[in-house]
Amino acid sequence: MRSTPPTAVALLSGGLDSATAAALAREAGFRVIGLSFDYGQRHRRELEAARAVAEALALAEHHVLTVDLAAWGASALTDERISVPSDGVQEGVIPATYVPGRNTVFIALGLSLAEARGAERLVLGVNAIDYSGYPDCRPDYLEAYQTLADLASKAGREGHGARIWAPLVQATKTEIVREALRLSVPVAATWSCYSGGGEPCGVCDSCRIRDAALIAAGRSDLASR
Repeated sequence: MRSTPPTAVALLSGGLDSATAAALAREAGFRVIGLSFDYGQRHRRELEAARAVAEALALAEHHVLTVDLAAWGASALTDERISVPSDGVQEGVIPATYVPGRNTVFIALGLSLAEARGAERLVLGVNAIDYSGYPDCRPDYLEAYQTLADLASKAGREGHGARIWAPLVQATKTEIVREALRLSVPVAATWSCYSGGGEPCGVCDSCRIRDAALIAAGRSDLASR
């Protein structure tokens, strides 16, 4: 019989989705280690949210790594010369908030920590059906990355590498909000706004999608406006 709970590493952005995924891992019986990234994002306020979420969920550890993805810009999240979208997203068009290589880099670092800690899962809050349509948030990408992870690590080659787990990948934003409320995730402490201010702007695409889901779930009091 196992005397200690299994370990999971959760990538924790400070947003609603990653907080909910981490809470689901805790509910499933995992000892959860949070991993956040300061990557030069204009909305660095999310790192404060990540710390607050890690404390509220009583995570076993919480690490913040600096990975400068802003050095080459190319995203509205890392280059202030590019406007953050606020007028919706065209179907089939990846928005300007896509950060080249972000999840590929973050998952690699998460898998490194998971192997070092003997973790059984790497928990991601990625979602394939919200407004963004990011290529590195889709099921086929995650499946391919799992294959790579199994080949790229000692633990994977020995048959006990961490499993990439994205429990919200096919959930709607309203379903995610309802799960967060059920799990007592500190929704008010999470941060979704991309605009980089001290308060949620309420008009960027991320804010609008979050607010609409909160209202649909009956929690308009938690919406930004």
